[in-house]
Parts: sequence; C-alpha cells; structure tokens
Amino acid sequence: MGPFEQIHADLIQSMKSGDTERRDTLRMLESALKNESIELHKSAAELAESDVTAIVRRLCKQRRESAEGYRAGGRADLAEKEERELAILERYLPVALSDDELRAIVTDAKSETGASTKADFGKLMGSAVKKAAGRADGNAIKKFVEEALSE
Repeated sequence: MGPFEQIHADLIQSMKSGDTERRDTLRMLESALKNESIELHKSAAELAESDVTAIVRRLCKQRRESAEGYRAGGRADLAEKEERELAILERYLPVALSDDELRAIVTDAKSETGASTKADFGKLMGSAVKKAAGRADGNAIKKFVEEALSE
C-alpha cells in the first residue's frame, strides 16, 4: 500500500471511529496531496513517497510556526490544536536520523565536497541534505554543518 492509500485508509478509519480532529487533519493532508498531484499531472496514488514526505514536512512546519505564533499571541488553545495536528501529521514522516547518524552524514559530505570554511556552507549543506534524503529537518542538519565548519 502506497503512502496516499495509507493516508486515505486512515482517513476512512477516523471517520468510522468518530475522531473528528484526526479526520479533519487527514482531509487537509489528502487535499494537499491531491493539489500537488494536479500540479505534477499525476494521480494522487502515483505520487512518489518523497513527494508525500515533502508535503507532510511542509504541513508540519506550518503547524509548528502557527503554534509558535498562537503562543506568542496568548492563544494557548489554538496552539494546542496546532500541536495535536502536528502529532497526527508526524506519524506519516519517515523515522528521523539520530544525531550520530546526522553527524556522520555531514562528515562524509565534508570530505566529499572539500568544504573547510564558512564560505563553503551552501555546498556542504546541499550535499548533506541530499544524503539525509528527507529523514532529517533542515535546522538539525544546519546545526551539524555549522559545527563541522567551525572545527
């Protein structure tokens, strides 16, 4: 079963169980996937796993930013709703790399690219992001790239 089919099956399950928050979040995700599939001129079921992961990551980032904004604005109730949606969406992301695995990826990328100064940040960051293949947050990779270039 592909990622879109899994999401759709989970949506149906949440509708049957009466879990409205999960249902609404999965409907929003399914809608985002369908919109992306229209842009790519594919059916939603034909989306590659990397496409689905990128969309889920984008939606997770939106939820994190919204929650921060609501907290800053004194709206804890809305922040908590965004965080619950975030928890639902994160279930559809691949298992994240550990800090040690990320450090190893950055070290490999550093030796391959020959990066040694802060001016090589973009080159090293790009290589490390490709090696991480969507299994790590850009901010986490950035932390290790900066650490590697400061050595």
